Amino acid sequence: MGFKMGIVGLPNVGKSTLFNALTRTAAAQAANFPFCTIEPNVGEVAVPDPRLDRLAEIAGSKQVIPTRMTFVDIAGLVKGASKGEGLGNQFLANIREVDAIAHVLRCFEDGDVTHVEGRVDPIADAATIETELMLADMESIEKRLQNIVRKVRGGDKEAVQQERLMRAAMAALEEGKPARAVAVDAEDAKAWRMLQLLTTKPILYVCNVDEASAGSGNAHSKAVATMAAEQGAAHVVISAQIEEEISQLDPEEAEMFLSEMGLEEAGLDRLIKAGYALLHLETYFTAGPKEARAWTIPAGTHAPQAAGVIHGDFERGFIRAETIAYDDYVALGGEQAAKEAGKMRAEGKSYVVKDGDVLHFLFNT
Repeated sequence: MGFKMGIVGLPNVGKSTLFNALTRTAAAQAANFPFCTIEPNVGEVAVPDPRLDRLAEIAGSKQVIPTRMTFVDIAGLVKGASKGEGLGNQFLANIREVDAIAHVLRCFEDGDVTHVEGRVDPIADAATIETELMLADMESIEKRLQNIVRKVRGGDKEAVQQERLMRAAMAALEEGKPARAVAVDAEDAKAWRMLQLLTTKPILYVCNVDEASAGSGNAHSKAVATMAAEQGAAHVVISAQIEEEISQLDPEEAEMFLSEMGLEEAGLDRLIKAGYALLHLETYFTAGPKEARAWTIPAGTHAPQAAGVIHGDFERGFIRAETIAYDDYVALGGEQAAKEAGKMRAEGKSYVVKDGDVLHFLFNT
């Protein structure tokens, strides 16, 4: 399991440039006019993880298969999108399908690149999109409340639960807060997700800065950092232009380029790490002579459900999981040595898989 992140923002903030860099393609036309991205471009990228390469080296794996992350480059938004202005309806439909939102904010000054509202103000830009998403959610809730009135009167338990959750969301929205501000109990979590409200999506603010600010950011990105902290959201500072240049280089050249720019790692790596943290995701590994492979799971996943990510039969027929911590696997030089040193453990259905676990599942067919 990877996850799907929608790249959103006002027109001309660098969404498509970032998408091109992240997916190492030129599929999204990066042009200096609004709505150059009309259909959402979808690209998959391998999630970089040095641990996987190390495991493959130790296990002598013929194949190395990283987990993958999907990026969706969604058409630019304008004021009035919730009412269908610009490409609003299409934008809102596309954003419902992603797990998280990478909200690209223009944090650079450039007279040659048009801003749809004639100024550079990332905080105002963020507010524009958030407002449109909130208005769309309010309209959606109003329609749904009307549609379930009869079921609620009839005492339908599911409808009663939906009404309660929708009214809680509406109360937050009417106070100018996104639906993700609502505290939801575990018993309501599934029904809450089923509402598919736009403002429940976790947000990662991507500060697109000029090349000179790629390492330390600038006044604009610092203002975004403050806003993100106040909201409990995440943020990263990236120069989409630099990332696009790096994407055209081979790994050795890219490393030299990053070093010259004073950057420790590529923006892709930082973006994925921030996205994983935002969605509380972790990685476990399987390793052997045939292949070394990374698998993504939500933090707190139990062993049978982790096995199910590989194949449903693994979860249904789960017997036990044999697990070695990554550090032990590497320090001892592989599975057999770890087993002989007593570092391989047999775990049952209640075991919560940890980030970096190297796992082997036993199951009934």
